[in-house]
Amino acid sequence: MVDESLVEKILRAVELVPAGRVVSYGDIASIVGIGPRHVGNVLARWGHGVPWWRVTNSKGELPPSLLADARARWQAEGVPITSFGRCRLDDCRADLLSLEREWRRSIADI
Repeated sequence: MVDESLVEKILRAVELVPAGRVVSYGDIASIVGIGPRHVGNVLARWGHGVPWWRVTNSKGELPPSLLADARARWQAEGVPITSFGRCRLDDCRADLLSLEREWRRSIADI
């Protein structure tokens, strides 16, 4: 059974990550109060309508099947990319305190 309100909370957090910024699965997990793998699972199943490319693992990587599309989106948004094709998470991480504040406001109706 899927907790639809939890899925919605995760997707809303991802929607709030600004263009040109990136967060990790763990960052979103910390905001929502769950584990990072749960964030990844939700994005894999229901994340096609949100800016999924703005959420990576802690090394700034995404699964190989998503990487080419993500790189193009990162370049369009000005996200710095390493020579290995990862985003430079430390250079473009979103402000997590602001993100959490906005997220809390955005889930008031849930």
